[in-house]
Amino acid sequence: MVVPSIPGQGFSDRKPMTTDDIADLFAGLMIDGLGYGKFVAAGGDAGTLIAQSLADRHADALIGIHLTDVGYPDQTTDFSTLTEPEIEFANYIGQWWMNEGAFNMVQSTKPQSLAYGLADSPAGLAAWIMSFMASGTTGEEFETRFSRDELLTNITIYWVTQTIGSSLRRYYLDAHAPSHPWQRTPVPAAVAHPPRDAPLPREWAERRVNLEHFTELPRGGHFAAWEEPLLYAGDVREFVGKLRNP
Repeated sequence: MVVPSIPGQGFSDRKPMTTDDIADLFAGLMIDGLGYGKFVAAGGDAGTLIAQSLADRHADALIGIHLTDVGYPDQTTDFSTLTEPEIEFANYIGQWWMNEGAFNMVQSTKPQSLAYGLADSPAGLAAWIMSFMASGTTGEEFETRFSRDELLTNITIYWVTQTIGSSLRRYYLDAHAPSHPWQRTPVPAAVAHPPRDAPLPREWAERRVNLEHFTELPRGGHFAAWEEPLLYAGDVREFVGKLRNP
């Protein structure tokens, strides 16, 4: 198992890159750097985007991808083709962006202006990270998902490595990168859907990826690998077992 640090974040250099460039870098790490002929890519949140980019750009090297989400309906979606659960999902996502999506808009358009304040104030940095970590939860519920030590460790990593600015800029780079048509790849895919995340219907997952494994996790939210590591790891193992023994 290889767990690379995303460029521009945490323990990597303070050099932001687009998701596609990160996928190319990780493919080089696995194939040229570590000598793996083929591998499975797994991730959630940003890791979902990277895994899907790997499947799109390096399909020959991918045995499969394991995701916790598969992307969301947007202005390119043909809503006339969606099922009722998919329409409900799309409506939920639209409402979520209106209520909770400001961080993405700011980071995609004015990352440097934001970075000055966050790099100068540990309290400001903590407040910004906590604002989307706690999105859509009550205080009591939030306390059951993350310990204070875990949250402070995460915030401290951004502070001591001075990577908050470069981590924000990835959003800007992706938003301003040359667009290319999305396409569903043939790489076998698994989706582990946590109940505290958006209500992802199986048919939307099937529309987006070559779905061979779908799990409704009993617990967890958007950051499933962090919130429920044993459940998440168990589902990855189950999917990889299916790939080895079809």
